[in-house]
Amino acid sequence: MSEQQQPVFSIEKIYVKDLSVESPNSPHCFLERDPAQIEIQLGTSGTAIGEGTFEVVLKVTVTAKIGDKTQFLAEVDQAGIFVIQGVPDEEVEPIVAVACPNILFPFARETISDAVSRAGFPPVLLAPVNFENLYRQRLEAEQKGPHEVPIQ
Repeated sequence: MSEQQQPVFSIEKIYVKDLSVESPNSPHCFLERDPAQIEIQLGTSGTAIGEGTFEVVLKVTVTAKIGDKTQFLAEVDQAGIFVIQGVPDEEVEPIVAVACPNILFPFARETISDAVSRAGFPPVLLAPVNFENLYRQRLEAEQKGPHEVPIQ
């Protein structure tokens, strides 16, 4: 008689894999009085690093510009090692693409805010992100795209 394996989801480690802040137009950018336009880009990736163990990386890039001049560019790769075992294969990808980035996002938000303020700029407070919607949009785009990827 075989026993059903209980699902396991655990956080092994959360860490900053890469962090950079650039201020290419300093010190002149600190004399600007106009508000900066903030652009935010997000990306996620997940890599199996062992049996049921994944590294998930949430990349957040924040660019602040006044006109065509960049005030700052801040980028963080917030990463985590997660154990995902005992779940059906088709459920692993949504966990890696939605649940793990949801856990990493508050850490990335704090890291970006801290790095930007240490660079001499007002802190950037990132609004919450719906990673489930982003995942669904990506799946829909892949299905409509010219290069359909079979799901195995």
